[in-house]
Amino acid sequence: MVTVPGVYAPQDDTRLLAAALAREDIRPGAEALDLCTGSGVLAVTAARRGARVTAVDVSRRAVWNARLNALLARRRIRVRRGDLTESLPPEERFDLVVSNPPYVPAPPGVTPVPGPGRAWDAGATGRELLDRICEDVPDLLKPGGLLLLVHSALCGPDETLSRLAGAGLLARVDARARIPFGPVLRSRLDRLRACGLLDPWDESEELVIIRAWCP
Repeated sequence: MVTVPGVYAPQDDTRLLAAALAREDIRPGAEALDLCTGSGVLAVTAARRGARVTAVDVSRRAVWNARLNALLARRRIRVRRGDLTESLPPEERFDLVVSNPPYVPAPPGVTPVPGPGRAWDAGATGRELLDRICEDVPDLLKPGGLLLLVHSALCGPDETLSRLAGAGLLARVDARARIPFGPVLRSRLDRLRACGLLDPWDESEELVIIRAWCP
C-alpha cells in the first residue's frame, strides 16, 4: 500500500477501524462502502475479506491513490469522487459502511479547501461531516446492515450515538484507544482548551469506534 503526497496517510484511527472491521463477520459478496477513503486502505481491507467495495472521497488525489492501491492489491474496487454520499445512485444500499472522516475541530474561519487540511478540518466542533454521516448513512444500510465509524472523543461520541439512534439504528461505542496528540492537535491545544474541548491536564487524545446497525 502506498500513500501519495497530499493524501491522508493511515494512522492510529485507520488502524483502530481496521481492527474493528477484522472482528466483523463479512460474508463473501457483501456490499461495502468506504466513505472518505483517503488512500483506500480500508476499502482494500474489506475487499480482501470478500466484500464488493465502493470507495468515495472528495479529493481527486485520494481517488487516484485509492485506485492505485486497489490495483496493487489486485482487488476490484469501484472508486468514486464525490462529497460523501452525493455520488451514489439514490437506490443503492449496503451491508457495511466504514468511515474515517475528517473530525479535527478547526479554528474560526477555517473551512475545508483542496489540500492536506481537507483530510482533517471539520468545522468548529469537528462534527461538520460526522453529523452528515449520521443523517445520510442509515438510509444507505440494508436490513441488518452495519456502520463502523471512527472519530475523536473531542467531537462528542454521545452526540453521535444520539443522532444514530434518532435515525433508527442501534449504536454503541465498540472500542476506545488513547493516542498522543498529533501535530495538528498540538498546534491547536490552546484554542481547544480555551473552548472547553480539552481539559488543561489532557496530554493525549481518545479515539472511539462507533458500531451502529439496523435492528
